[in-house]
Amino acid sequence: MNLTPRTLGALLLTGLALPALAPAPALAAPAAFREGHTAAEIGRFLTRFYGDHGPSAHDRRHHVSQVLKDRQKENAGSDVLLCVQERPQDIGVGPVTVAQSAGVGWATVTTHWGGDRTDTFTAYVRLDTRPIRVDDVICAG
Repeated sequence: MNLTPRTLGALLLTGLALPALAPAPALAAPAAFREGHTAAEIGRFLTRFYGDHGPSAHDRRHHVSQVLKDRQKENAGSDVLLCVQERPQDIGVGPVTVAQSAGVGWATVTTHWGGDRTDTFTAYVRLDTRPIRVDDVICAG
């Protein structure tokens, strides 16, 4: 093969162009966008939050919305997080429903009392709060 200046130039240009045509190195994929807390996360939180007899003082300070804290100040004779005046014997948290479009999840919470007596209320959690917290409680009756 006899290299002339023209073929040598073409050969050099081809060699220089190859790296530019090579695929770019793969970039790390961005972290998946997080819509908010899942039903499983809310269920674990509410079960821990309410425990067997009601939320701890720490949970009442750090995992409750300001609206509920203000409501508790206005209703000193009743526990707005439990919809009662006394401490239940046991607490159970039902299945969690999540409404992404509304940005909220909720579950029915059942308080158990002596003589097989029970009462229920609904606890609401906003999906976008960090840390997770109880945003509202609606008493059944």
